[in-house]
Amino acid sequence: MDTYLDKGASFDEILEGIRECDDDGAVCCTDEAVFSLAKVVLVKEKLAGVTLQLVDEQGYAIRQVTSKKPEDDQPSDSHLSTRQTAVVRALEKVLLHCKKEGIQLIGYSDELVAMPVVVSSDDVSPAVALDINSHGVYRGADSLIENKN
Repeated sequence: MDTYLDKGASFDEILEGIRECDDDGAVCCTDEAVFSLAKVVLVKEKLAGVTLQLVDEQGYAIRQVTSKKPEDDQPSDSHLSTRQTAVVRALEKVLLHCKKEGIQLIGYSDELVAMPVVVSSDDVSPAVALDINSHGVYRGADSLIENKN
């Protein structure tokens, strides 16, 4: 669960908010000054594994930082760099927002479409499905198999 910091929150209020936040949650604020102070709190208190988000009026993250220990900056077994892993985590947050807004993503071969959860899979049509421009990042498993042959 995310924790929201009040506009004008003090150092101690921010520290308390960070400590109350769930492991899977983020510490969110809508004020740039609070976001900047929260980053100072993370560094000064040496708190690792905390995600701070500056969110807009609709609750969407417009800036995000995650604190980590220096040894956490090593490449993982997945062979993704720390930066690539951060991008994947940001994508996971976007997918969580999709879930909260009732949007499901459907993959068709090399296409990805979005549609409301309330639409039955039998009713999928261009009228209800929105094509997602994945910029060539999304590929279906079939394309991987075809490229090996």
